[in-house]
Amino acid sequence: MKNLIVGCGISGVTLARLLAESGEQVVIIDSKDHIAGNIYDYYEDGICVHKYGTHIFHTNNKTVWDFVSRFCKWHPYQHKVKGLIDGQIVPIPFNLNTLHAVFPTSMANKIEEKLLENFGLNVKVPILELRKKDDKDLQFLAQYIYEKVFLEYTLKQWGQTPDEIDPSVSGRVPVYISRDDRYFQDKYQGIPIGGYTAMVKNILKHKNITVKLKTPFDNNMEYNRLFWSGSIDEFFNYEYGALPYRSERFDFITYPYDKFQDVAVVNYPCNYDWTRIGEYKHFLNDKSDKTIVSYEYPEAFQEGKNERYYPIANDKNAELYQKYIKLAENKPNVYFFGRLGDYKYYDMDKAIARCFEIIKGLKS
Repeated sequence: MKNLIVGCGISGVTLARLLAESGEQVVIIDSKDHIAGNIYDYYEDGICVHKYGTHIFHTNNKTVWDFVSRFCKWHPYQHKVKGLIDGQIVPIPFNLNTLHAVFPTSMANKIEEKLLENFGLNVKVPILELRKKDDKDLQFLAQYIYEKVFLEYTLKQWGQTPDEIDPSVSGRVPVYISRDDRYFQDKYQGIPIGGYTAMVKNILKHKNITVKLKTPFDNNMEYNRLFWSGSIDEFFNYEYGALPYRSERFDFITYPYDKFQDVAVVNYPCNYDWTRIGEYKHFLNDKSDKTIVSYEYPEAFQEGKNERYYPIANDKNAELYQKYIKLAENKPNVYFFGRLGDYKYYDMDKAIARCFEIIKGLKS
């Protein structure tokens, strides 16, 4: 095999296609029994369900958008998220609409005026900046957002105590001084018509690509170049120890009625053990007399029990990752990439852009 790619998620299939189009033979393997990795979806009761939680494609990168658009038609979709705050379902991230939903009118008007006066309109301001202002109303707002939107959600998501949460992380939590309720402001947003699995199937449809599922990597496999999108510590048999991850458990429930909630995703920062509920028929406006939702429970990653989802970013883990990068320097024909190979959380567009960088590096 000239090129062996391990992992059939968005990173692996993008790289496979780019190599194939340059005239090279590619074998791509995955231990799972399906393509598309964590963006795998399937149809049930006429609804396109995302097996590993809600996924929304969004980007400002036209090159990436044009590449993916070769393999699917788009359903225009502008993602909106709401959250349960003080008993009300309100827009997330916290914006001017949220402000007026959770506070009395006179108080909301007063704070809005101060926000506009200090920062202007359509600006995302970290709550750390609000705290720095010598104004008790803006400081109150910063503390309110920290407690009601960020703190307990983060405790559930990352399994950390308040003392373990880096203050700089909370400082990046924004208030969006705008009436724009969208979760993303990217120029290009959408869901592939027919789903992500169909899109990935089209990406892999090339004479130079061979796909092998239910095929774990074996050290006896022969190749000229190996592209590894699995966990970098696993490749080196955890020589320096395992890189920590958070995982997720999804509890899927089918309800015998049209809609469960008004938007695709509702966050629950301070209530219940789940972090959010996703409802899938919103994405493609699927028609069904039923609806399918997933309750999302964060949990610690355990080898063989669940999936790696989120690299845990801190100085200690970054130092451990760099040790594996040093080992990788002794593997000149092995390339690490993707969320697990780079130990970095990627949105889909960033994962695709990373593959373009790899191809550029191979040619240089």
